[in-house]
Amino acid sequence: MTDHNEHTPVVAEPIADPGIPAHLPRPTDIDPKAARRAELQVSAMFIASMVCAILFAVAYYTFDIKESWDTFLGFGASNLFLGLSLGFALLFIGVGVIQWSRKLMGDHEISELRHPAASDESDREKVLADLALGLEESGIARRPLVRNTLLGAVGLLGVPAVVVLTDLGPVATPSLRKKTLEKTFWKAGTRVVNDVTGRWIKASDMEIGQLVNAEPEGLVHAFDPRATAEDIERIEANSAHGVELQVAKTKAAVIVVRMEPKDITSATAEWSHDGIAVYSKICTHVGCPIALWEQQTHHLLCPCHQSTFDLADKGRVVFGPAARALPQLPIEVDDEGYLVAKSDFKEPVGPSYWERG
Repeated sequence: MTDHNEHTPVVAEPIADPGIPAHLPRPTDIDPKAARRAELQVSAMFIASMVCAILFAVAYYTFDIKESWDTFLGFGASNLFLGLSLGFALLFIGVGVIQWSRKLMGDHEISELRHPAASDESDREKVLADLALGLEESGIARRPLVRNTLLGAVGLLGVPAVVVLTDLGPVATPSLRKKTLEKTFWKAGTRVVNDVTGRWIKASDMEIGQLVNAEPEGLVHAFDPRATAEDIERIEANSAHGVELQVAKTKAAVIVVRMEPKDITSATAEWSHDGIAVYSKICTHVGCPIALWEQQTHHLLCPCHQSTFDLADKGRVVFGPAARALPQLPIEVDDEGYLVAKSDFKEPVGPSYWERG
């Protein structure tokens, strides 16, 4: 006899729908005092964000960068307080929004079945209705304190952006530009020194066709062995602010070239000495350092975007995207025959900026 039970299929029992756990009300759902307390906490977070945004603007104008680098943990006071104030402004908004959603917004669980990706008019209407419901459940209309402090916190986040961007636009005052964009470390009587050895550059040591990368005296740590005690004292006085000098070095870097005096124009010769001319090393296109020297043509080539300048003709642009000539530094020789600056550059070095094409 055959046992038919061996061929009888086994039907699995259907899995029961686990459903959604029973809803447990939050303290703020049943206690008006707890809800009010939560509302004040959220609003306090937004108000704290507003205060931090204002502190950012205060720190930006209060701390002088060149005098604020020596502080605790190796951070500059200016950067430290700017970072802390802006960071906490964002943090307080985030904490406030999280607390708002956890304690005050609508609290009920829902489940939805998957539906086709295409939406018809009824679906779009449902989405709009859901958005309106979400707005209602957020309580933003019923809780003006939370709403107004949130709007104030988000609005004041624009203050740091406006404060920082003022330096880039025409709002920047002429006096501020003269202290920053239009000024370098060069001044009358500053010696021109080799940017590696720190040795003073003597006019008679320069050969025709030679190029030397240089800096103003005081930015290179190595002292010239010919320096007297008075020279060293003067150099150390110029080197009082280390970080300030690092910033100055990026703007004050120059190249020294010697050409045949008969090859250079009268405009170039006016600020040069016996065919020796000193130009800014910073390209006027986007600020790349330049040192590719063509002796025969007297052209200086920028390696980044191939802007080419004629150093025999006042740094005139002969090729490439640069819009301005390379600034020339007025020089002379002192009583000992060393190259010194007559003054600072007569125009801003580096790339163009607002109000300067």
